[in-house]
Formats: sequence, C-alpha cells, structure tokens
Amino acid sequence: MDAEGMWKVSTGKGVKVAVLDTGVNPDTSSLKGQVLEGEVSQAVSYNATKDYDGHGTSMAELIAGTGAGGGLQGLAPGAKIVPYRVLTKGVTNSTDKKNTPSIADAIKAAADSDAQILSMSFGGDIMNPDEEAAVKYAQSKGKLMFAGTGNDAESKNFIGYPAAYPYVVGVAAADEKGEVGDFSEYGNYVDLAAPGLNVPTWCDATFRAYCPDGVGTSMATAITSASAALIWSAHPNWTANQVLRTLIDTAGRTWTKGERSNYLGYGAVRPRMVLENSSIDPGSASADPLSFENGTGVTGVTTAPSSSASDSSQGSKNASGGATSAASNSNSSDDNTQLYAIVGAALVVAIGGGAFAVARKRRTT
Repeated sequence: MDAEGMWKVSTGKGVKVAVLDTGVNPDTSSLKGQVLEGEVSQAVSYNATKDYDGHGTSMAELIAGTGAGGGLQGLAPGAKIVPYRVLTKGVTNSTDKKNTPSIADAIKAAADSDAQILSMSFGGDIMNPDEEAAVKYAQSKGKLMFAGTGNDAESKNFIGYPAAYPYVVGVAAADEKGEVGDFSEYGNYVDLAAPGLNVPTWCDATFRAYCPDGVGTSMATAITSASAALIWSAHPNWTANQVLRTLIDTAGRTWTKGERSNYLGYGAVRPRMVLENSSIDPGSASADPLSFENGTGVTGVTTAPSSSASDSSQGSKNASGGATSAASNSNSSDDNTQLYAIVGAALVVAIGGGAFAVARKRRTT
C-alpha cells in the first residue's frame, strides 16, 4: 500500500463517505472534526452519532481517522464521514427499533446527500426489494457502493445482501499475504478483496480501548471505501465507474486480468497503483465495469469452502434474517503490509489519568 507515500498524492480530501452502520461517535480523538452529522437528512438522523456497538465508529476511523490522540489512523484521513445508523439485528430497544431508519431509507438518504461513496459493513441472507430499489436509485445518482460479503463461509455461506445487489461492490477479507480468510463468504458476487484480518477496532461502545485482532469483511469494506476515496480525491472529475474500473484493473491477483475468483473477486485493492500512475486510463465515464455481474444475476455459490486465492471461475450477481455487522473469526499482498502497519499503529488509547490499555478479543458481531 505504502500509505504514507500515497498521502503525498492524496489523503481523500474533498471526498465524503457515507457510513451506514451502528452509528458513528464523532467525539473519539481520531474522528473529531471528521464527522458531518449536519449533512444527514433529519428524516434518517435518529441516533446517527450514538454508536451502540462501536462497530460503526471503528469503520469510520479505518476510513477517515486522523490518528489524533493515539487514535486509529485511517487510510483516507482527509476524507469526511456522513454517519447513518441503520436498522440491524443489533438494534433491540423497542424505541430504537421504531425510530432507527431502515437500510433502504438510509441508502436513499445517502444517495440524495453529497456523499460520493456508501460504505456498508453489514449483511444478511434475505433479498429485500425496497433495499434493491434504493441501491438502484443510489447508482442512478452516481454513487459508488461497497458492502462486506459476510463471515459465515465456514458454516452456511449464504449469499449476502446488500453485497449481492446489482451495483454494490462485494468485498472479501484477506490477510497480509493476500490469502482469503476462511470466514470470508465466497461466490460470484465477490468483486474485490482488502485487508480484513488482525485489524484494530474499538472493543465496544465504551470507547476505552482498541482490540488489535478484529477480523471480518467489515474492515475490508471500510478499507476499500477509503481506497476509492483516495482515488476520487486525486481525480475529482472521474465518475464512480472510472474510480471502480481503476481499482479493478490495478487489483493484486495471481490469475489473468479480466478473470475473477469466487474468493477474492478481481483481486486485492491497491490504490497506490492508481495514484502513482498519472497517465492511467480510467476508461469510459458511463460504462459499468461490472456490467456482466450486474446484468446477469447471482447464480449461487460454490459448494466447497476454500482459502485459495487462485480460483478464477466467472460469475455474476442479482437474486433473492436481518442484517448483521460483517465482523467475525478468521484464518488468514505483500502490497498490504504497509497498510497493516498504518492501521495497526494505534493499539493503545488513553484511559483516565494517563494510563493506557490494549484489550484483546475476537469480534463476533
């Protein structure tokens, strides 16, 4: 990744990323001044800045955290976050259930905002027509959407939504060697991969300590969203299609360009390869780089789990439980090593009068 090298070209400045999640706490040291709560439509603003789990705040920090005060340094620290709390299984309080926006309503609101990227680190196994319609609306508004493929590959490996909707880029989780995590769900709706193992996240909603061994397609989604923000900031006149096409064309892979893997999609994101090439061709502004996947439809998932990154069978997406956050347990490209160093740089956080703590636990949400 060479994050520090990339930041000499782009930090994501001028790009807004909508984080649809458990809410985003704007008061962590790393997110102060980074969260644009005033840009959330009042109709869907319920508790947008009150994170009941810590998950949404972690994703926001992985995208745009400044690293201030010993906090998490995100991959696109110049970007800004537009926060949305969405209705998932984690919302249990009856008042919260009544007032928290549905996923479809939040997507539509984000589509009408100035956010260019929608980062959705959650998923479920049931197709919802309202959500699909909202996604198509967001695509018509020129938004670029990313979602985690899910973390149940070792059990049921369901087709995950919203990742499997047309026009949503499904993101798998890989380790620093470029190997897909055993938990990372696979199938022909996987489009890209990004680091998603041993990534620091807030341990819980008390925001007292980071857990250094967070794993899941949630983290991979946030890092992919940040990668897109870096590129779009450097090329503000590009469309979502062009940003996505360059991510796909420059992705790290061991198979032939243009082919895809059911486990890592078109490969692991490498925004550096776009930023360092001033003459890169982004292709047509209007042509969908995932037109085959978006037009043909999901045909199912492969039957045997595997952590191989070399499966390259072609596939597509579109098909028909509530949503859950995409973070889970794991098994685990060299190009990602620097990124791991950056996001892993803040494994301590102040607690009380100068004391420091690092907690260790696996996220299971």
